[in-house]
Amino acid sequence: MSKVDELKTEIERLPQEEFTELVRWLSEKDWEWWHKEIEADSAAGKLDFLVREALEEKAKGTLKDL
Repeated sequence: MSKVDELKTEIERLPQEEFTELVRWLSEKDWEWWHKEIEADSAAGKLDFLVREALEEKAKGTLKDL
């Protein structure tokens, strides 16, 4: 049995309150990893195209406020 399968089995045994706490923690952890990935991509210039697109739309007068 894999570690993930073992964890799934243990998670299924959790009381609702502890399950909710785990889900919250996993959500926060997922956000942290995503945030670090976005920061790394930004530092590497992988998101520069978004700035260029926004500036082009602004120059054309088609940029819309949110």
